[in-house]
Amino acid sequence: MNKLLSCVAGLLMLLPTAVKAQDYSKYYKNLPVVLKQATEPQIPDRSLSLKDVGGVGDGVTLNTEAFRKGIEQLEAQGGGRLVVPQGVWLTGPIELDNHIELNLDKNAVIYFSPDKRLYLDGNKKSGRVLPCIRAEKKHDIAITGEGIIDGNGQQWRPVKRGKVSDEEWKGFKAMGGVERQDGSLWYPWEMKNGFPDIVSSPEKQEKMRNDLVRFTDCQNLLFRGVTFQHAPKFHVHPCYCENIIIDGITVRCPWNAQNGDAIDLSDCHRALIVNSTVDAGDDGLCMKSGKPRKSGISGVEDVLIQDNTVYHAHGAFVLGSETAAGVRRVVVRNCRFSGTDTGLRFKSGIGRGGKTDQLYITDCVMTDIKQQAIVFQCDYVDRPAGYGEKEGQPFTEEQLKWMPEFQSIHISNITCRGCHTAIRARGIEGYQCVYGIDIRDCNFVYSKVATDINPSTAKLRLTKVEFYKDENSAAAK
Repeated sequence: MNKLLSCVAGLLMLLPTAVKAQDYSKYYKNLPVVLKQATEPQIPDRSLSLKDVGGVGDGVTLNTEAFRKGIEQLEAQGGGRLVVPQGVWLTGPIELDNHIELNLDKNAVIYFSPDKRLYLDGNKKSGRVLPCIRAEKKHDIAITGEGIIDGNGQQWRPVKRGKVSDEEWKGFKAMGGVERQDGSLWYPWEMKNGFPDIVSSPEKQEKMRNDLVRFTDCQNLLFRGVTFQHAPKFHVHPCYCENIIIDGITVRCPWNAQNGDAIDLSDCHRALIVNSTVDAGDDGLCMKSGKPRKSGISGVEDVLIQDNTVYHAHGAFVLGSETAAGVRRVVVRNCRFSGTDTGLRFKSGIGRGGKTDQLYITDCVMTDIKQQAIVFQCDYVDRPAGYGEKEGQPFTEEQLKWMPEFQSIHISNITCRGCHTAIRARGIEGYQCVYGIDIRDCNFVYSKVATDINPSTAKLRLTKVEFYKDENSAAAK
């Protein structure tokens, strides 16, 4: 009998066990809609230090091979935790695998190399370089700890002259680079770091930049505690993924970082975003949904966003601009937004729009919102840096199939002190794009306009919504 028990105990030790399991079910109480709950990935209780596979955290030694060896060694044993100890760990791109946890000590910094050649994708059809951290068609992956993951994004991002001070502009020019459009735009081209460019022009190279973390077609993901900063483009970006927990992370980059989105869920199902802080150059907490796929996950479903803080962002909570496959069953509650350009931003356009259903946003506070506290926009067009307004052209029949349809959205108990416009809503003439929007029990202190709603294209129902003009604000004078 004792022999049998010993064998069973040994087998149990080999089975994957939840990484520092927490009770995430507590967040799913008293919801206005039933959501499928996110659960933690399964990571075996096995650890390996990056130093044990040749890693050197001196900020000089390139550790790409050490990360590869550590992940490969753990994966061969069924998975485990690759520990990044104190130090500055210079590296090229990192690819994670099944049942792997990347765990950063408090004083550990993973710093991505400025050598763009390291990120070239062997797939010639790819229009971008490899993400700094990636995984594709994998499961049970975690990035945890108290350290920092730095994408060194200033080596990739263009800079608009009007968004920086004279001193900052001098700093960018001191790095090398080239100016375009009569000195109004700077590209990181022919940089003084000694590393060559990888294509024939700065404009082509700009289009190649990729995300700090991008997981594609993966399941069971956990991001906890880590600071993600200075991405070449987006920071934390799961795409077509299922069962995601984002808990207590920090995402930061300069307020003027081009396309510096913080947390983007693209066509993801069953996600929880809690206790996290964002201070970024573009959208903060963003849900995206591309056109439906023939197989695999499409659309956004069953997302709970709670107890988060957003400082600078173009929008604190954002839908779009892609909403084609739909956004369904999303709850945002108990969040605070301070200093964002817009608070709740619903943006899409013809050719990329789709239908929303059962969205509930409640008990959020906002201060110092530069533009609108709540905005619905149905004519959004994505324009990369350096590309001006496109000439108006008729939409094709195929594009007209993908019309924005913002509906079944319930917003309540919002308190906003300081915004230019409280609520702005515009649909598209001749189409039903903004309707079934219920806003109730809210207070807005605005400087210029209480509501800017086109009644012929946007149907909003306001109940017990109070507006107060701040006559003493600079904007009101």
